[in-house]
Order: sequence, then C-alpha cells, then structure tokens
Amino acid sequence: MESHGNTKSSASYRMACVNIAKLPLQLLLRENPDWRRHPVAVLDRNKPQGRILWVNAHARRKRILPGLTYAAALSLCGSLRARDVPGPRIEKAIETLARHLRRYTPVVEAVRADKTIKTAKKTRRPKADELGEPGIFWLNASGLDRIYDSLAQWAQTIRTSMARLEGLECVVVVGFSKLGTYVISKEIAATPSASNKSQVCVFDEPSQEENATKRAPLQLLALVPTVRDTLTKLGVHTLSDFADLPPEGMERRFDQKTARLHRLARGEIELPLEPRLFEESPRQKVHLDYAEKDLSRLLKTIGRLLEEVLKTLTERHQALAELQLTFVFEDDESSGPSTEHLRPAVPTLDLVQLLDLIHLRLEQRFSAGKIGGGVTDVFLNAGGQQLDSEQLDLFAETPPRDLAAAERALARIRAELGNHAVVRAKLGEGHLPNALFSWELFEKIPPARPREAFAGEKSWTLVRRIFSRPVLLPARPRHEPDGWMLRGLEQGPVIRVLGPYIISGGWWHRPIQREYHFAETQKGEILWAYYDRFRRRWFLHGVVQ
Repeated sequence: MESHGNTKSSASYRMACVNIAKLPLQLLLRENPDWRRHPVAVLDRNKPQGRILWVNAHARRKRILPGLTYAAALSLCGSLRARDVPGPRIEKAIETLARHLRRYTPVVEAVRADKTIKTAKKTRRPKADELGEPGIFWLNASGLDRIYDSLAQWAQTIRTSMARLEGLECVVVVGFSKLGTYVISKEIAATPSASNKSQVCVFDEPSQEENATKRAPLQLLALVPTVRDTLTKLGVHTLSDFADLPPEGMERRFDQKTARLHRLARGEIELPLEPRLFEESPRQKVHLDYAEKDLSRLLKTIGRLLEEVLKTLTERHQALAELQLTFVFEDDESSGPSTEHLRPAVPTLDLVQLLDLIHLRLEQRFSAGKIGGGVTDVFLNAGGQQLDSEQLDLFAETPPRDLAAAERALARIRAELGNHAVVRAKLGEGHLPNALFSWELFEKIPPARPREAFAGEKSWTLVRRIFSRPVLLPARPRHEPDGWMLRGLEQGPVIRVLGPYIISGGWWHRPIQREYHFAETQKGEILWAYYDRFRRRWFLHGVVQ
C-alpha cells in the first residue's frame, strides 16, 4: 500500500521512529552484562570461520569490523567476546518490545527479523525491510500532545522506560514521514552523545525534517554495497544528491529497490504505517483452597483450565503448539515456583493427548516426592499456531508410514525426559572431527526419501560411529609379543593398521595434533583410534560398522 503525494505529511499527522541501534548486540550485552567493558561481537554462527555482523565500540578500537571471521578477529584481540544471536530470538525480542511500545500509542510497526536461516555458508544477518533493520519501530504520535505536555516529553518517556524496563538504549525521533524519522534516527545513533536529550529529536514543521533529511549521508540508507559504491563514484554523497538524480533509468541502471528508495527520497511516494497486531497468549490460573498432593485430582484441575484455553484457540482458528505450566508449592518459598514446558508432536486441540503429556511430565515429580507441601496455585500459558489446510482436510491421503504416530511417540519421550531428549546430528563446516557435526533439536520427522538402487548393486556403505567423548586407551608397549591388544583379549590383537592420517589445527583456541589410524582386530572389528602428540596418549574415537 502506498500513498502518492504528501497527503499525510501535514502538521496534523505525526510519526515517531524508535531506533534501538544494533539490537542483536544489545541483546547479547543484556544477557552478559560483564562483557560491556570488553570487545564484543555478534557472529552469524559459533564457528571459527563465522562472520562478524555487529561490534561494539571497544571492538572497533581494536580494528575489529563487521565482515571479519571470528578467527581473524581473535588474532587482532584475544580477549574478544563473541556469540551468535539466532533470528527467532531476535523476533521474540521484537514482539516483546512492540508490546512495550503499545503502552504509549496503539499503532506500532516493527521491522521483522527473518526466521528462516537455512544455510551457514551465507551471511546469517536477520533480513531487514527496505527501510531499517531489526530494532526499528515506527509509532503513530498524532494526538498525543493532548495527553503529554509535549511530544518531546512523550519521546523522552519512551526512551527512559526502554532503558529502565528493557535495559536497551534507543533514539526517538518525532517527525512527519517514515523516511525522514528513520534517516535522522540512524544519523543520531551513528554519532552518540553523552547527553540524553540529544537522543531525542522532535521536528515541529515538515520543512525542518525535510531539510535535515536532505543533509543526511547516503550511507544511512539500506543500499546494496555495490550500488552505494557506484553512487559514491558519481559524486552522490547525501540524500539531496540522491534525490536530484534523474528518475529515468534508475531501475534499469540499478535495481527495483534502489529505484523505490529514489522515489521515496524525491517525495513521490510515502509509506504508511503498517502496524503489527499481537494477540495475548491464552492464560488461565487457579488458586486451590488446600495444598494438592494427589496427581489425579491435580490433572482434573489442569484439564478444566486447559478446556478454556483450547476454546480460546479454537475461536482464533489456532491449535496449541506449546504449553507452559507453573506451579506454586505450599512450603517452597526458598526456590520459588516451578515451571514445565511441553510441546505436542504437532499443534493440536486434542485435550486427551495434552493431558497424557502432562501426566508423563508430572508423574516423576509426584512419585519422587518433589512437591513439597503440595500445590497451591497453577498457572497455565499456551502458545497457539494457525491451522494449515492439511489439518483441516478430512480426506487427506494416509501414507503407509504413520508419521503422526511417530511424532506422538517422540512427544511422549520429550514430555517424560525433557525437551532436549530428542536430538539429531547436523553436519557442519570444521577441520577437526568433533567440529564436523553438532547436535540440534529434532523438531519434525521428514518424509522418507529412499535412494534409488541400481540393478546388480551390491556395495555397502560403512558407517563411522563416533564416541561423544574419546576413550582413553592404555599406553602402547614398545614390544608387543602377542600384538597390539587395542580392545583387550575379547577382540584379539590388531592384525592390520591403516594410517597415520594427521589432523592438526585449533591454533585460535588450543593447538591440536592427532595421528588417526584404522585398526582391524582379529575378530573383524574396525576401530578408529588416534595418538595425541601433545598429550602423548592413545584414544579410541569410534568404530566402523
């Protein structure tokens, strides 16, 4: 949706931009407050070759800039603190901040973070809109001068509450357009001042905002680096220079996004506010007249609360995707309430299935007597998810393998042993064997994709089973009268050894030098062992089957 002309750029329509500069970096510093005095960087992935996305001022003074790899940055500064901030975590923070800002105006638009980070080879920077990046919010400020003494006071109140309640620093600019407020907020954030008042800017007239926007550097726009470099060679350094370029051929010479930004700079189009609507999660709570110690009676109470939650989700055409149960115990004042998180195999509205998962999770606690004096309060919070067409299809084709039954079985395992009990190995990029894979949560069973076998094919693929922790072996004697007893008398002596295959690395963290061997025993077992040069010991790292 676009509005042509300047119909909204009038003194009666006010708009504000709240810029939480480098939101992922601020989230990382909020989680680790002791890092604030050290160089800190946000990575796209926690690997030595991971790319740096954002850095703080201490890191810049050490010449650590975005685009460097983590290993290269460590060579510049060994005290660098770095970690990745996944897109879903950023998106969750954006939703929380948007709800916070709705206390000051009912209309809030937020730049979304991209949740679908699919590959580690490409830069995993959260995707930004055409204006801004995650941490940019636009607010409708019209009419608020009747509630507050001035819009400057309103903006300062937002900035103070954001720092006090959320622990985040921000810039607030009140003006008349998205582009103008965004550009000025970026300019202020790029040149921070010690004065809190300098982080708040209010334009009284549209002409003031327009003049300040025209003087702003072109680098403040989210342009493609190649386009920005080309414009710099043409002598285009400010938004005024950019707007003076002839509109003919902009899309043909550059791209559609650059042409659209050019039209915004010329005032030919203006972006309206597109607020995001947030629905509160269904919640229920109950205070028991007496401390409940019986699991069956407690489940009946939870079932009544759950019925109300499912009724609310049904009205929203949603299904329950996540459930949070919080219990308050009678004599558990020291440790506080206890919270359990549950996730069904797929979003569901089946009350029986959900109660079964809750029973599996609570059974161990009640059987072990870890409930203190009994439960006095129960709080239930549910997360919903929109139902898709397949869930609404009554006549969907049923495959021979019942994936839904497998998902329900895994959900029962998670409910009984915890959400981190079901994982799978994920291949990654690394030099050392331990870095070639990592464990990730197994969320959903994919459909089977059997490989097509060719006629007459009889080859077998060997599988290397790697131990999570290498097993220390006894020292190898210099003279082996009966052969190398790598696995004891049961497997017999080693009859053939292939190797060594030397692997070294880890210079950025801890030097490693290993000599790997494939050792075949008399009983036919193939072992994968290595000799650690630094520790001067033999280790068994896995077996081949």
